[in-house]
Amino acid sequence: MKQKRVISLFLAAAVGFGVIAGALTSCKDKKEEKRTKLIVGFDAEFPPYGYKNEEGEYVGFDLSLAEEVCKRNGWELVKQPIDWDSKDMELKTGSIDCIWNGFTVTGRESSYTWSTPYVDNSQVTVVLADSGIESLDDLADKVVAVQADSAALAAFESEDATEENKAYAASFKELQQVPNYNTAFLNLESGAVNAICMDYGVAKYEIEARGSKFVMLEKPVSTEQYAVGFLKGNYELRDEVQKTLIEMLDDGTFAQIAKDWELSDSVCLSADDTVLDGSTKKTESFSDKMLRICKQLLKGVGASLLIFALTLIFSLPLGLLIAFGRMSRFKPLSLLMKLYISIVRGTPLMLQLLVVFFGPHFIFGVSTSSEYRFYAVVIGFTLNYAAYFAEIYRSGIQAVPVGQYEAADILGYTRQQRFVRIVFPQMIKNIIPSITNEVITLVKDTSLAFAISYTEMFTLAKQVAAAEATIIPLFVAGVFYYVFNFIVAFVMSAIEKKLEYFR
Repeated sequence: MKQKRVISLFLAAAVGFGVIAGALTSCKDKKEEKRTKLIVGFDAEFPPYGYKNEEGEYVGFDLSLAEEVCKRNGWELVKQPIDWDSKDMELKTGSIDCIWNGFTVTGRESSYTWSTPYVDNSQVTVVLADSGIESLDDLADKVVAVQADSAALAAFESEDATEENKAYAASFKELQQVPNYNTAFLNLESGAVNAICMDYGVAKYEIEARGSKFVMLEKPVSTEQYAVGFLKGNYELRDEVQKTLIEMLDDGTFAQIAKDWELSDSVCLSADDTVLDGSTKKTESFSDKMLRICKQLLKGVGASLLIFALTLIFSLPLGLLIAFGRMSRFKPLSLLMKLYISIVRGTPLMLQLLVVFFGPHFIFGVSTSSEYRFYAVVIGFTLNYAAYFAEIYRSGIQAVPVGQYEAADILGYTRQQRFVRIVFPQMIKNIIPSITNEVITLVKDTSLAFAISYTEMFTLAKQVAAAEATIIPLFVAGVFYYVFNFIVAFVMSAIEKKLEYFR
C-alpha cells in the first residue's frame, strides 16, 4: 500500500513537472514568435497627426510614419482610434501596442517607454480674428479651452508649469477642459469660450481648414516634444520601431513624409538623441492614493447630483403637461406633442444636448456664454426626460378603468376633481415601477453632460484616470453610481409600498 502511494506521488510529480515544462516551452515559443502586426492607438480627431479624411480613411503624419515602419518590418498596421482619456488602459490591457499621435513627452517621462523625440512642438493660443485679443494678458477673466489630459493643460496646471503660466491660469475666469479640438472650436465660434490653447501643428491645420475666422497669438504658451509611447518596459518593440525610424531618417523617407504633411519645420528626429526612459515616480500607498482620488472626485459629485435633482424637478411636471397635450382632442396640439415625443425618443440625448448648447448660435446667430453651458445641460435633460415621462403618464391614465370615470360623474365631480381625486392617485400607483426605471437611468445619464464639456463626476473620473494612469477613479465612480441608484431604488420601493392601500 505504501509503495502504491509512493508511485502515485511520483507519477503526480512527473505530470506536474511536465505541465510546468510545457507551459515554459509554450511561453518561450510565444516570446520567440515573430511579430506580424502593430496596433497603433491614436486620437482620430487630431489633424494633421491622425484623423479621418473625406474618403473615410484614417490618415495623418504619424500614421504615415507608422505605415512606413510596418512596411519595412513586414508588419500589418492596425489603426486603432481610442478615447484619449482611456489611452493608458488601452495600452496596459494590450489592446494597443503603442500611442503614436502627437504624444507629448513633457510631464509623462516616467510613465512610458519612449522613442526619441521626432517633433518639436509648441502650445499656442487660438482666438477669433475679431475678438480684440492680442496676447495672453488679454485673457484675464476670460474662458480658455484645453483638451483634457493634454500638454496645454499641463502647461498651465502641472507641477512643472512655469510661474508665468500659473499666473495666467489664475487670471482666467475658467480653464475649460473639452474632449476634443472640434468641440473646442465649436465652443470658440459660438462664444462659449474666448480662446483655445493647443498644439501648434493642430492649430495651423485647423486655422487653414476653417478659414479666416481664427488667428493664432504670436507668443507660445510652452514648448515640448512628441515621441512614440510604449508600455513601460517594452524596450524590445521600442527598439525595433526606433531603429526603423532612424533608417528612414538616413535615407530621406522621414524628411519626405514630413514635407508631404507640411511639418518640415517641426521635425527633430536625430540618431544622436538619447532615448527617453524617465525616472521612477515617487511611490504612494494605496490608501493615500484612494483618499486623494476620492477628494478629487467629490468636486464632480455635486454637479451630478444637481443635474439629477433639477432634471426631476422640471421634467416631471412638464411631462404631465405634454401627456395632456398628447391626449388632447384638439388634433393640431395632439399631433405636435406626438411629433415632439417621436423626435426626442428617436434621437440620442447627446445630440440633443449639442443642439441645445450650440443651436442658439449656429441657427439663430445668438452668442452664448460659458455660464449657458450648465443651463443647456439642464434644459437638454429636462426636454428629453419630459418626453419619456409623458408617455409613462399617458399609459398610467389610460390604465384607470372606465368605471372609475363613470362613478366620479355620478358623484357629481368636475373634470378637475375627478382627475385630482380619482384618476391621479391610481395613475401614480400604476406608473411607479416605470418611473423608477427612468430615474435610475437618469442617474447614469448625467455622465452625458461631457458632450458639451460640462464637468460632472464621470467626466472628472476620466480626467483623473488619464492623469493618474490608473483605472481606480473609474471604479470609484462606478461605486458612486451603484450606491446612489441603490438609494433611489430603496426610496421608490418605499413609495410603492405606501400606495399599496389601493389593493
